[in-house]
Order: sequence, then structure tokens, then C-alpha cells
Amino acid sequence: MQKEVMYQSTNTYDTLNELTKETTTVWLVFHGIGYLSRYFIRLFQSLNSEKNYIIAPQAPSKYYKNNDYKKVGSSWLTKENTVTETKNVLNYVDSVIDAEQLPENIKFVVLGYSQGVSIASRWIANRKIKPDAFVMVSGGFPKELEKDDFAFLTNSTTITHILGEKDPYFEIEKVKAEKVRVQNILPQIEFKTHSGGHELDIETLKNIV
Repeated sequence: MQKEVMYQSTNTYDTLNELTKETTTVWLVFHGIGYLSRYFIRLFQSLNSEKNYIIAPQAPSKYYKNNDYKKVGSSWLTKENTVTETKNVLNYVDSVIDAEQLPENIKFVVLGYSQGVSIASRWIANRKIKPDAFVMVSGGFPKELEKDDFAFLTNSTTITHILGEKDPYFEIEKVKAEKVRVQNILPQIEFKTHSGGHELDIETLKNIV
């Protein structure tokens, strides 16, 4: 018989730059599978450090990436006990935002890369978050989310999906089908590509946010 218990847990997260009166944009960025947040956040170093403040939550499940047991990666979710694990992760994200005490008069961008898209989109849908921009990069949209889950959003939220033209996971027929499904859920979404692979292209982000 499988049972459940509740307990308190502690997790880290990383930030880049300082949150000051000069800050105009706060980014909440969710890394992909295999990353640690402290490495993922470095991808945003070329953004203007005075204007941009970046928050990178850390996926809770960590593992050794190869047989030499030196490099560590992490994962947000698996197919095992997904509903409960999703609740745990969303509660953790809530705690990160509560700890940061973000001011209201700034631009708020939520970004998910690869597996991070599943967390970013579920957090927005479940918590009824209204970011100024929602960016999905090279990631699949959760199957359980529907149009009604995002009915609270208005056209004031810019929604963009970015995919690398050389992404090894790019299968044109599947991408076309996914575009139709996601556009039905998020009608204001724009689809963009860059010339690279399964990666976050910071220059593309600069042009849309």
C-alpha cells in the first residue's frame, strides 16, 4: 500500500544582478532538464544588468548525469506521481516569489526553456498569474491545460514560442500539430524561430521582450 506524508522542505534558487530602483524588468526563468539554476542563469548575463533582474528557481530532483558521478543535473517532473509533484513545485515557486517581494511597477516576464515550459505554463494557469510577457523556448505545452485555464489573461500579456531551426527534437508534422493546439489555447501567441538548435538564444529574447 502506498501512503503519503507531508513535510517541510528547503530548496535553493539563484538570482542575477540587483533589484533596484533602476530595474525595469524582472525575469522568472525556468531551466530545462539536466541544468542547475546557477548555470542556466548565466545565459542571461548579456542583458543590461541595471535594467534586468533575473530569478532562476531550481528543480528539486537532482541526479548524476553520467557514470563518473561528477556532473549533477536536475529535473522538474517525471511521469511518476506527477499531480502531487506538480503541486509541490508550484508551492516552491510561490515561496520564491514571496521571498523576493517584487515591486508592482516593473515589467514581469515568465520564461520556460525545454522542460521548464511545463512548469512556467502550469504556474501561470494554476495561480492566475498575469505577466507582461510569457516566453516558451523549445518546450512542449502540458497536455492537461486547456483554453479555459488561461481565460483570465488579456492581450496585455505578450506570448511567444521560440524554436531552433536545427533543434534535434524538431519534427515538422508534430510542430505543426502543436502550433494548432497551443494557438487554440493561447490565441495571441506568436511563433518565432532562430538558426540554432535546442538552445536558448538570448538575441531572440532581446528582440521580443
